[in-house]
Amino acid sequence: MSSLRIPNHDVLAIAGSDRSEHELQGSPQPQPQQDDEPVHAAATPVAADGQSDDDLTAARETFDEMGLHDDLLRGVFGCGFEKPSAIQQRAIVPVISGRDVVAQAQSGTGKTATFSIGILQRIDPSHHAVQALVLAPTRELVSQIAGVMTQLSDRLQVKIHACVGGTSVRDNIRALNDGAQVVVGTPGRINDLVEVRRALHLDQLKVLCLDEADEMLTEGFLEQVQHLFQCVPEEAQVCVFSATLPLEVMETTNRFMRDPVRVLVKREELTLKGIRQFFVAIDHEEWKLDTLCDLYETLTIAQAIIYC
Repeated sequence: MSSLRIPNHDVLAIAGSDRSEHELQGSPQPQPQQDDEPVHAAATPVAADGQSDDDLTAARETFDEMGLHDDLLRGVFGCGFEKPSAIQQRAIVPVISGRDVVAQAQSGTGKTATFSIGILQRIDPSHHAVQALVLAPTRELVSQIAGVMTQLSDRLQVKIHACVGGTSVRDNIRALNDGAQVVVGTPGRINDLVEVRRALHLDQLKVLCLDEADEMLTEGFLEQVQHLFQCVPEEAQVCVFSATLPLEVMETTNRFMRDPVRVLVKREELTLKGIRQFFVAIDHEEWKLDTLCDLYETLTIAQAIIYC
């Protein structure tokens, strides 16, 4: 039985870890970024396979340069992706490499597709066990991630299942028994399936990915995340993605990640420059729907989220 990947008890309050002090130290804290490159690796250590962080995070201008499986590449183009965004150019290959990854980029720049493509590349379709687990803080985000991964894997024989509160536990268990290979879920439901129902087995997990890590590694979810880490194999890859990574979150990642590749955006550039924002002033509440319909008749909108 493989050893488990248990975080440092100093940060996550997990008792009984038998890992050495050196292992628990984690990688050094990132230094303030000085260069003008908007997305870059924060350090350049050389991995065991001879690839430095600079090699892994070198910008790939096209998806063809990333060594993706043909069917996955077709799925990428089938979803309408033509050219990778800045975070995709530099973070997909590190995820594929199997190294731990910390990636930060502003909202709307394609983080979900970044880790989805990297994870799908690592999945063995012939092996019917949970190989990847993606955690997100809300049902809506879980649904979005599962939808993106399902679209990307349209030509792959990969089973993806979303597990969230408010849905049938029985359906979750049935999907797991049927050989789900990628599970996307909220920490509460995933903990229930792992620790209470004993239906979700993580002993063959290859990748654990935390989306919106600035929420996942703070007080609201930290205890649930720490419990899951006790079930994750030592050799599993950990990927952390977020629009912002406060110092306390970075310090926490240092305790359970091993020499991670860091793809970071400078703090002063963490804005919504990737999203154009407008507002329309209306005099009466009941005019909102008609105004929205007028906008859709006038503008070409490929993707949108409407908050009511």
